[in-house]
Amino acid sequence: MASTFPPSSIRPILNEVASLLTSRNETISVAETAAGGIISASLLSVPGASKFYRGGLTLYTLESRVQFAGWTDENKKNYNGPNAEVVSGLAKNVREKLGSTYCLCESGTAGPSGSGATPNRKPDFVALAIASENGVVTEETTSGANGDREKNMVEFARLGLELLKRVILEKAEGAKI
Repeated sequence: MASTFPPSSIRPILNEVASLLTSRNETISVAETAAGGIISASLLSVPGASKFYRGGLTLYTLESRVQFAGWTDENKKNYNGPNAEVVSGLAKNVREKLGSTYCLCESGTAGPSGSGATPNRKPDFVALAIASENGVVTEETTSGANGDREKNMVEFARLGLELLKRVILEKAEGAKI
């Protein structure tokens, strides 16, 4: 029987990222919200993950961000949904705390419903960030999963790993990120 984890849509990019990190002797930490731990669990499913995986947090609630990711009550009060600023701050904080080469952060609206009228509060929206010593690269996009919560969780993880791969390769090529 074939394994159903990690999800088949994540396996190719996961193997590429794990190979890149291992070959470059680099490390990753993860701060995820709507993906619910799928990014970390997928990375940990790779044999030899202890060589590149520093740790991760599932920061689903605002309270968890206060307790574990450097947020203040002011951050909670001003929170207006997932966006580049939110994921950038979380990624920088977690990378610093765990001492990793990169930190991948994801925050999105998985669905099936959202909690506001702005695009970032509607299902399928995800904000992503990769923090490194060179700064933070962010991306805001949609998954196209039509509000399917499980599909969005997996797609948010895949999109985050894709962004991580691009950042690693751009760093290797000396591009400004």
